[in-house]
Amino acid sequence: MPQSATPPLRLPVGPLPLAVDFLGGRLTSDGGLPWLAAADADLGLTASLAARIPDWRSRRGRHTLPELVAQRVYQIACGHEDQNDAATLRHDPLLKHCCGRLPLTGPDLASQPTLSRLDNAMNARTCYRLAQALGAVYLQERERDGIPSRILLDLDGTDDPTHGEQEGSAYHGYYGQHQYFPLLVFDGDTGHLITAVLRPGTVHDGHGAVAILKRIVAAIQARWPEVAIAIRGDSGFALPALYAWCEANEITYTIGIGRNPRLEQAVAPLLAEAEAQSRELGGAKVRLLGETAYQADSWPIPRRIVMKAEILGKGPNTRFVVTNRDASPVVIYDGYVARGACENWIKDLKLDCFAGRLSCCRFWANQARLLLHAAAYWLLDTVRRWLAAVGVPPMTLGTLRLQVVKIGGWVREEATRVRLRLASSHPSEGWWRLLAASHHPL
Repeated sequence: MPQSATPPLRLPVGPLPLAVDFLGGRLTSDGGLPWLAAADADLGLTASLAARIPDWRSRRGRHTLPELVAQRVYQIACGHEDQNDAATLRHDPLLKHCCGRLPLTGPDLASQPTLSRLDNAMNARTCYRLAQALGAVYLQERERDGIPSRILLDLDGTDDPTHGEQEGSAYHGYYGQHQYFPLLVFDGDTGHLITAVLRPGTVHDGHGAVAILKRIVAAIQARWPEVAIAIRGDSGFALPALYAWCEANEITYTIGIGRNPRLEQAVAPLLAEAEAQSRELGGAKVRLLGETAYQADSWPIPRRIVMKAEILGKGPNTRFVVTNRDASPVVIYDGYVARGACENWIKDLKLDCFAGRLSCCRFWANQARLLLHAAAYWLLDTVRRWLAAVGVPPMTLGTLRLQVVKIGGWVREEATRVRLRLASSHPSEGWWRLLAASHHPL
Protein backbone atom coordinates (compact mmCIF):
# COMPACT_ATOMS: atom_id res chain seq x y z
CA MET A 1 0.00 0.00 0.00
CA PRO A 2 1.48 3.42 -0.88
CA GLN A 3 2.19 5.57 2.16
CA SER A 4 0.68 8.83 0.91
CA ALA A 5 0.39 11.01 -2.18
CA THR A 6 2.96 13.55 -0.97
CA PRO A 7 4.91 15.56 -3.54
CA PRO A 8 7.95 13.65 -4.89
CA LEU A 9 11.44 14.44 -3.67
CA ARG A 10 13.67 15.95 -6.30
CA LEU A 11 17.38 15.17 -6.25
CA PRO A 12 19.95 16.69 -8.63
CA VAL A 13 21.61 13.36 -9.36
CA GLY A 14 22.54 11.92 -12.76
CA PRO A 15 22.04 13.28 -16.28
CA LEU A 16 18.43 14.33 -15.52
CA PRO A 17 16.78 15.50 -12.28
CA LEU A 18 15.66 12.55 -10.14
CA ALA A 19 12.10 12.53 -8.76
CA VAL A 20 11.59 10.16 -5.79
CA ASP A 21 8.35 9.03 -4.13
CA PHE A 22 7.13 6.07 -2.08
CA LEU A 23 4.25 5.05 -4.31
CA GLY A 24 5.73 1.85 -5.73
CA GLY A 25 2.91 -0.19 -4.22
CA ARG A 26 3.48 -3.85 -4.95
CA LEU A 27 7.23 -3.75 -4.32
CA THR A 28 9.14 -5.36 -1.48
CA SER A 29 12.61 -4.50 -0.21
CA ASP A 30 13.12 -8.01 1.20
CA GLY A 31 12.94 -10.21 -1.87
CA GLY A 32 14.99 -12.94 -0.20
CA LEU A 33 12.45 -13.44 2.57
CA PRO A 34 11.16 -16.69 0.99
CA TRP A 35 14.47 -18.35 1.88
CA LEU A 36 13.95 -17.43 5.54
CA ALA A 37 10.41 -18.78 5.33
CA ALA A 38 11.78 -21.97 3.73
CA ALA A 39 14.24 -22.31 6.61
CA ASP A 40 11.38 -21.77 9.05
CA ALA A 41 9.34 -24.50 7.39
CA ASP A 42 12.33 -26.85 7.46
CA LEU A 43 12.94 -26.20 11.16
CA GLY A 44 9.31 -25.88 12.24
CA LEU A 45 10.59 -22.97 14.32
CA THR A 46 7.98 -20.23 14.55
CA ALA A 47 5.13 -22.75 14.64
CA SER A 48 6.81 -24.50 17.57
CA LEU A 49 7.32 -21.22 19.41
CA ALA A 50 3.72 -20.14 18.80
CA ALA A 51 2.43 -23.46 20.15
CA ARG A 52 4.07 -22.64 23.51
CA ILE A 53 2.39 -19.24 23.90
CA PRO A 54 -1.03 -19.20 25.58
CA ASP A 55 -3.43 -16.83 23.86
CA TRP A 56 -3.91 -13.88 26.20
CA ARG A 57 -6.76 -12.39 24.20
CA SER A 58 -10.29 -12.68 25.59
CA ARG A 59 -11.75 -12.80 22.10
CA ARG A 60 -10.50 -14.30 18.88
CA GLY A 61 -8.12 -11.87 17.21
CA ARG A 62 -7.67 -11.17 13.53
CA HIS A 63 -4.11 -12.48 13.77
CA THR A 64 -3.33 -16.03 14.86
CA LEU A 65 -0.40 -16.69 17.18
CA PRO A 66 1.60 -18.47 14.44
CA GLU A 67 1.12 -15.43 12.19
CA LEU A 68 2.18 -13.02 14.94
CA VAL A 69 5.32 -14.96 15.82
CA ALA A 70 6.29 -15.46 12.18
CA GLN A 71 5.75 -11.77 11.40
CA ARG A 72 7.87 -10.67 14.36
CA VAL A 73 10.73 -13.11 13.72
CA TYR A 74 10.78 -12.49 9.96
CA GLN A 75 10.91 -8.72 10.51
CA ILE A 76 13.92 -9.11 12.82
CA ALA A 77 15.69 -11.45 10.42
CA CYS A 78 15.14 -8.99 7.56
CA GLY A 79 16.78 -6.24 9.59
CA HIS A 80 13.65 -4.49 10.87
CA GLU A 81 14.19 -4.93 14.59
CA ASP A 82 12.00 -2.03 15.73
CA GLN A 83 8.37 -2.97 16.32
CA ASN A 84 7.36 0.43 14.94
CA ASP A 85 8.50 -0.85 11.54
CA ALA A 86 5.31 -2.93 11.48
CA ALA A 87 3.33 0.24 10.80
CA THR A 88 4.39 0.01 7.14
CA LEU A 89 5.73 -3.54 6.86
CA ARG A 90 2.31 -4.94 7.72
CA HIS A 91 1.37 -3.97 4.13
CA ASP A 92 4.46 -5.56 2.54
CA PRO A 93 3.10 -8.09 0.00
CA LEU A 94 5.94 -10.60 0.36
CA LEU A 95 5.89 -10.51 4.16
CA LYS A 96 2.14 -11.10 4.04
CA HIS A 97 2.60 -14.01 1.65
CA CYS A 98 5.30 -15.65 3.80
CA CYS A 99 3.10 -15.27 6.88
CA GLY A 100 0.29 -17.16 5.16
CA ARG A 101 -1.82 -14.38 3.66
CA LEU A 102 -2.52 -13.41 0.08
CA PRO A 103 -0.02 -10.69 -0.75
CA LEU A 104 -2.38 -8.14 -2.31
CA THR A 105 -5.98 -9.09 -1.54
CA GLY A 106 -5.33 -10.61 1.88
CA PRO A 107 -5.77 -8.59 5.09
CA ASP A 108 -2.82 -6.66 6.45
CA LEU A 109 -0.57 -8.13 9.14
CA ALA A 110 -0.44 -7.04 12.77
CA SER A 111 0.33 -3.48 13.83
CA GLN A 112 2.99 -2.39 16.30
CA PRO A 113 0.60 -2.28 19.30
CA THR A 114 -0.46 -5.88 18.65
CA LEU A 115 3.15 -7.05 18.50
CA SER A 116 3.90 -5.14 21.70
CA ARG A 117 1.01 -6.89 23.41
CA LEU A 118 2.50 -10.21 22.26
CA ASP A 119 5.78 -9.42 24.02
CA ASN A 120 4.09 -8.20 27.18
CA ALA A 121 1.81 -11.23 27.40
CA MET A 122 4.85 -13.38 28.26
CA ASN A 123 5.50 -14.57 31.80
CA ALA A 124 8.22 -16.75 33.33
CA ARG A 125 6.44 -20.01 32.47
CA THR A 126 5.88 -19.01 28.85
CA CYS A 127 9.52 -17.95 28.46
CA TYR A 128 10.65 -21.30 29.85
CA ARG A 129 8.45 -23.10 27.33
CA LEU A 130 9.83 -20.95 24.50
CA ALA A 131 13.36 -21.86 25.58
CA GLN A 132 12.34 -25.53 25.57
CA ALA A 133 11.04 -25.14 22.01
CA LEU A 134 14.29 -23.54 20.90
CA GLY A 135 16.22 -26.38 22.54
CA ALA A 136 14.06 -28.95 20.78
CA VAL A 137 14.88 -27.36 17.43
CA TYR A 138 18.58 -27.64 18.32
CA LEU A 139 18.27 -31.35 19.15
CA GLN A 140 16.40 -31.98 15.91
CA GLU A 141 18.98 -30.18 13.79
CA ARG A 142 22.02 -31.57 15.62
CA GLU A 143 21.10 -35.12 14.70
CA ARG A 144 20.15 -34.33 11.10
CA ASP A 145 23.42 -35.89 9.96
CA GLY A 146 23.31 -38.69 12.53
CA ILE A 147 23.38 -39.07 16.30
CA PRO A 148 26.43 -37.21 17.64
CA SER A 149 29.03 -38.99 19.75
CA ARG A 150 30.00 -35.79 21.60
CA ILE A 151 28.38 -32.47 22.44
CA LEU A 152 30.52 -29.48 23.38
CA LEU A 153 28.64 -26.74 25.22
CA ASP A 154 30.15 -23.26 24.98
CA LEU A 155 29.04 -20.89 27.75
CA ASP A 156 29.44 -17.14 27.62
CA GLY A 157 27.87 -14.04 29.11
CA THR A 158 27.52 -10.81 27.19
CA ASP A 159 26.68 -7.26 28.17
CA ASP A 160 23.40 -5.85 26.88
CA PRO A 161 23.03 -2.10 27.58
CA THR A 162 19.65 -0.91 28.86
CA HIS A 163 18.00 2.47 28.60
CA GLY A 164 15.56 3.76 31.18
CA GLU A 165 13.90 2.09 34.16
CA GLN A 166 13.72 -1.44 32.83
CA GLU A 167 13.01 -4.22 35.29
CA GLY A 168 16.25 -6.06 36.13
CA SER A 169 18.51 -3.35 34.71
CA ALA A 170 21.46 -2.46 36.93
CA TYR A 171 24.80 -0.72 36.76
CA HIS A 172 27.75 -3.06 36.13
CA GLY A 173 31.06 -1.64 37.27
CA TYR A 174 33.24 -3.66 34.90
CA TYR A 175 31.30 -2.61 31.79
CA GLY A 176 30.58 0.88 33.13
CA GLN A 177 26.92 0.92 32.07
CA HIS A 178 23.38 0.00 33.05
CA GLN A 179 22.68 -3.35 31.44
CA TYR A 180 21.30 -6.85 31.34
CA PHE A 181 23.79 -9.74 31.39
CA PRO A 182 22.40 -12.60 29.24
CA LEU A 183 23.91 -16.08 29.35
CA LEU A 184 24.29 -17.73 25.94
CA VAL A 185 24.92 -21.42 25.25
CA PHE A 186 26.15 -22.56 21.84
CA ASP A 187 27.16 -25.93 20.45
CA GLY A 188 30.92 -25.41 20.28
CA ASP A 189 31.37 -27.82 17.37
CA THR A 190 28.57 -26.63 15.10
CA GLY A 191 27.75 -23.07 16.20
CA HIS A 192 24.08 -23.87 16.82
CA LEU A 193 22.50 -21.52 19.36
CA ILE A 194 21.02 -23.69 22.12
CA THR A 195 19.58 -21.10 24.48
CA ALA A 196 19.70 -17.46 25.52
CA VAL A 197 18.84 -16.68 29.14
CA LEU A 198 18.28 -13.10 30.28
CA ARG A 199 19.84 -12.18 33.64
CA PRO A 200 19.90 -8.99 35.74
CA GLY A 201 22.72 -6.58 35.04
CA THR A 202 24.92 -7.07 38.12
CA VAL A 203 25.08 -10.85 38.43
CA HIS A 204 28.34 -12.82 38.28
CA ASP A 205 29.37 -14.21 34.88
CA GLY A 206 28.51 -17.73 35.96
CA HIS A 207 25.24 -16.90 37.70
CA GLY A 208 22.67 -19.63 37.08
CA ALA A 209 25.03 -21.64 34.88
CA VAL A 210 24.64 -24.90 36.83
CA ALA A 211 20.84 -24.71 36.88
CA ILE A 212 20.69 -23.99 33.15
CA LEU A 213 23.18 -26.73 32.32
CA LYS A 214 21.18 -29.26 34.33
CA ARG A 215 18.17 -28.66 32.07
CA ILE A 216 20.18 -28.69 28.85
CA VAL A 217 22.13 -31.81 29.76
CA ALA A 218 18.95 -33.62 30.86
CA ALA A 219 17.34 -32.88 27.47
CA ILE A 220 20.45 -34.01 25.59
CA GLN A 221 20.80 -37.24 27.57
CA ALA A 222 17.09 -38.01 27.24
CA ARG A 223 17.49 -37.93 23.45
CA TRP A 224 21.00 -39.42 23.20
CA PRO A 225 21.75 -41.43 26.37
CA GLU A 226 25.24 -42.47 25.23
CA VAL A 227 26.52 -39.08 24.09
CA ALA A 228 29.61 -37.62 25.81
CA ILE A 229 29.15 -34.04 26.99
CA ALA A 230 31.88 -31.46 27.48
CA ILE A 231 31.65 -27.88 28.76
CA ARG A 232 33.89 -24.96 27.87
CA GLY A 233 33.91 -21.44 29.28
CA ASP A 234 36.09 -18.52 30.26
CA SER A 235 37.18 -17.63 33.79
CA GLY A 236 33.75 -16.19 34.57
CA PHE A 237 32.57 -19.80 34.91
CA ALA A 238 35.40 -20.88 37.23
CA LEU A 239 32.97 -21.97 39.95
CA PRO A 240 33.56 -24.85 42.38
CA ALA A 241 29.85 -25.73 42.15
CA LEU A 242 30.20 -26.16 38.38
CA TYR A 243 33.31 -28.35 38.71
CA ALA A 244 31.64 -30.53 41.32
CA TRP A 245 28.45 -30.95 39.30
CA CYS A 246 30.40 -31.91 36.17
CA GLU A 247 32.51 -34.42 38.09
CA ALA A 248 29.45 -35.97 39.72
CA ASN A 249 27.75 -36.37 36.33
CA GLU A 250 30.77 -37.57 34.29
CA ILE A 251 30.91 -34.40 32.21
CA THR A 252 34.28 -33.06 31.14
CA TYR A 253 35.06 -29.36 31.47
CA THR A 254 37.72 -26.96 30.26
CA ILE A 255 37.36 -23.59 31.98
CA GLY A 256 39.68 -20.61 32.25
CA ILE A 257 40.82 -19.66 35.73
CA GLY A 258 42.24 -16.35 36.90
CA ARG A 259 45.82 -15.77 38.00
CA ASN A 260 46.79 -15.81 41.66
CA PRO A 261 50.15 -15.92 43.49
CA ARG A 262 50.16 -19.70 43.87
CA LEU A 263 49.49 -20.30 40.18
CA GLU A 264 52.05 -17.68 39.17
CA GLN A 265 54.57 -19.47 41.37
CA ALA A 266 53.71 -22.80 39.74
CA VAL A 267 54.17 -21.43 36.21
CA ALA A 268 57.40 -19.54 37.02
CA PRO A 269 59.81 -22.36 35.94
CA LEU A 270 57.92 -22.79 32.66
CA LEU A 271 58.00 -19.05 32.06
CA ALA A 272 61.76 -18.92 32.74
CA GLU A 273 62.30 -21.70 30.18
CA ALA A 274 60.18 -19.84 27.62
CA GLU A 275 62.21 -16.66 28.19
CA ALA A 276 65.47 -18.57 27.73
CA GLN A 277 64.26 -20.12 24.47
CA SER A 278 63.09 -16.74 23.21
CA ARG A 279 66.51 -15.20 23.88
CA GLU A 280 68.20 -18.04 22.01
CA LEU A 281 65.89 -17.38 19.05
CA GLY A 282 66.64 -13.67 19.00
CA GLY A 283 63.48 -12.57 20.77
CA ALA A 284 61.06 -14.73 18.79
CA LYS A 285 57.66 -15.65 20.14
CA VAL A 286 57.73 -18.81 22.27
CA ARG A 287 54.79 -20.67 23.81
CA LEU A 288 55.23 -23.51 26.31
CA LEU A 289 52.53 -25.55 28.00
CA GLY A 290 52.63 -27.53 31.20
CA GLU A 291 50.41 -28.66 34.04
CA THR A 292 50.18 -28.75 37.79
CA ALA A 293 47.86 -29.98 40.51
CA TYR A 294 46.18 -27.13 42.39
CA GLN A 295 43.69 -26.97 45.24
CA ALA A 296 42.12 -23.68 46.19
CA ASP A 297 41.11 -23.25 49.81
CA SER A 298 37.44 -23.69 48.89
CA TRP A 299 38.02 -26.89 46.90
CA PRO A 300 37.60 -30.27 48.56
CA ILE A 301 40.08 -31.91 46.17
CA PRO A 302 43.04 -30.84 43.99
CA ARG A 303 42.29 -30.34 40.31
CA ARG A 304 44.36 -30.37 37.15
CA ILE A 305 45.57 -26.99 35.87
CA VAL A 306 47.00 -26.58 32.40
CA MET A 307 49.44 -23.63 32.28
CA LYS A 308 50.58 -21.53 29.35
CA ALA A 309 53.81 -19.52 29.45
CA GLU A 310 54.23 -17.31 26.40
CA ILE A 311 56.82 -14.72 25.42
CA LEU A 312 55.52 -12.04 23.10
CA GLY A 313 56.96 -8.82 21.76
CA LYS A 314 54.99 -6.93 24.40
CA GLY A 315 56.21 -9.16 27.21
CA PRO A 316 55.38 -12.41 29.03
CA ASN A 317 51.87 -13.80 29.11
CA THR A 318 50.58 -16.55 31.36
CA ARG A 319 47.18 -18.24 31.27
CA PHE A 320 45.57 -21.05 33.24
CA VAL A 321 42.82 -23.58 32.50
CA VAL A 322 41.20 -25.94 34.98
CA THR A 323 40.04 -29.26 33.54
CA ASN A 324 39.16 -32.85 34.33
CA ARG A 325 40.19 -34.07 30.88
CA ASP A 326 43.15 -36.43 30.51
CA ALA A 327 44.43 -35.17 27.14
CA SER A 328 47.84 -33.54 26.75
CA PRO A 329 48.27 -29.88 27.82
CA VAL A 330 48.65 -28.83 24.17
CA VAL A 331 45.39 -30.50 23.13
CA ILE A 332 43.52 -29.11 26.11
CA TYR A 333 44.76 -25.56 25.74
CA ASP A 334 44.30 -25.43 21.97
CA GLY A 335 40.79 -26.75 22.46
CA TYR A 336 40.17 -24.02 25.02
CA VAL A 337 41.32 -21.14 22.81
CA ALA A 338 39.15 -22.47 19.98
CA ARG A 339 36.23 -21.04 21.95
CA GLY A 340 37.07 -17.75 20.23
CA ALA A 341 34.63 -18.84 17.51
CA CYS A 342 31.87 -18.33 20.07
CA GLU A 343 32.66 -14.61 20.11
CA ASN A 344 31.80 -14.43 16.41
CA TRP A 345 28.50 -16.21 16.98
CA ILE A 346 27.67 -13.74 19.74
CA LYS A 347 28.44 -10.86 17.38
CA ASP A 348 26.06 -12.37 14.84
CA LEU A 349 23.33 -12.53 17.48
CA LYS A 350 23.90 -9.08 18.97
CA LEU A 351 24.85 -7.04 15.91
CA ASP A 352 23.12 -8.76 13.01
CA CYS A 353 20.08 -10.10 14.86
CA PHE A 354 19.76 -7.04 17.13
CA ALA A 355 19.56 -9.00 20.39
CA GLY A 356 20.37 -5.79 22.25
CA ARG A 357 16.94 -4.32 21.45
CA LEU A 358 15.44 -5.31 24.79
CA SER A 359 13.49 -2.13 25.45
CA CYS A 360 10.35 -3.41 27.19
CA CYS A 361 9.76 -2.31 30.78
CA ARG A 362 9.07 -5.85 32.05
CA PHE A 363 11.87 -8.36 32.56
CA TRP A 364 9.98 -11.35 31.15
CA ALA A 365 8.88 -9.41 28.10
CA ASN A 366 12.56 -8.75 27.40
CA GLN A 367 13.39 -12.42 27.93
CA ALA A 368 10.74 -13.30 25.35
CA ARG A 369 12.23 -10.74 22.98
CA LEU A 370 15.68 -12.25 23.43
CA LEU A 371 14.32 -15.66 22.42
CA LEU A 372 12.56 -14.20 19.35
CA HIS A 373 15.84 -12.60 18.29
CA ALA A 374 17.47 -16.00 18.85
CA ALA A 375 14.85 -17.47 16.51
CA ALA A 376 15.83 -14.90 13.86
CA TYR A 377 19.44 -16.05 14.34
CA TRP A 378 18.34 -19.62 13.66
CA LEU A 379 16.65 -18.68 10.37
CA LEU A 380 19.59 -16.70 9.03
CA ASP A 381 22.12 -19.25 10.25
CA THR A 382 20.19 -22.08 8.59
CA VAL A 383 20.31 -20.32 5.21
CA ARG A 384 24.03 -19.69 5.80
CA ARG A 385 24.52 -23.43 6.35
CA TRP A 386 22.64 -24.20 3.15
CA LEU A 387 24.93 -21.85 1.24
CA ALA A 388 28.03 -23.37 2.86
CA ALA A 389 26.84 -26.81 1.76
CA VAL A 390 26.94 -25.66 -1.89
CA GLY A 391 30.37 -24.09 -1.62
CA VAL A 392 29.68 -20.45 -0.70
CA PRO A 393 32.41 -19.10 1.62
CA PRO A 394 31.58 -18.33 5.28
CA MET A 395 30.08 -14.93 6.02
CA THR A 396 28.49 -12.97 8.84
CA LEU A 397 24.73 -12.95 9.14
CA GLY A 398 24.76 -9.27 8.22
CA THR A 399 26.51 -10.06 4.95
CA LEU A 400 24.06 -12.89 4.31
CA ARG A 401 21.12 -10.56 4.78
CA LEU A 402 22.65 -7.95 2.47
CA GLN A 403 23.49 -10.49 -0.25
CA VAL A 404 20.44 -12.76 -0.13
CA VAL A 405 17.52 -11.01 1.59
CA LYS A 406 17.77 -7.30 0.78
CA ILE A 407 16.68 -7.46 -2.85
CA GLY A 408 14.07 -5.21 -4.36
CA GLY A 409 11.22 -7.18 -5.88
CA TRP A 410 7.82 -6.80 -7.52
CA VAL A 411 5.00 -9.03 -6.25
CA ARG A 412 2.02 -9.98 -8.39
CA GLU A 413 -0.90 -12.07 -7.16
CA GLU A 414 -2.36 -14.28 -9.87
CA ALA A 415 -5.22 -16.74 -9.82
CA THR A 416 -3.09 -19.84 -9.28
CA ARG A 417 0.22 -18.49 -8.01
CA VAL A 418 2.12 -15.49 -6.69
CA ARG A 419 4.89 -14.15 -8.91
CA LEU A 420 7.98 -12.45 -7.48
CA ARG A 421 10.24 -10.56 -9.87
CA LEU A 422 13.57 -9.46 -8.42
CA ALA A 423 16.01 -6.76 -9.43
CA SER A 424 17.87 -7.91 -12.53
CA SER A 425 21.12 -6.28 -11.43
CA HIS A 426 21.39 -8.01 -8.08
CA PRO A 427 24.84 -9.67 -7.73
CA SER A 428 23.66 -12.72 -5.77
CA GLU A 429 21.47 -14.33 -8.42
CA GLY A 430 24.02 -17.12 -8.63
CA TRP A 431 23.59 -17.93 -4.94
CA TRP A 432 19.83 -18.15 -5.42
CA ARG A 433 20.31 -20.62 -8.23
CA LEU A 434 22.71 -22.68 -6.13
CA LEU A 435 20.16 -22.84 -3.34
CA ALA A 436 17.34 -23.71 -5.70
CA ALA A 437 19.42 -26.48 -7.27
CA SER A 438 20.28 -27.97 -3.88
CA HIS A 439 17.99 -30.06 -1.73
CA HIS A 440 16.27 -26.94 -0.34
CA PRO A 441 14.26 -25.60 -3.29
CA LEU A 442 11.63 -22.93 -2.73
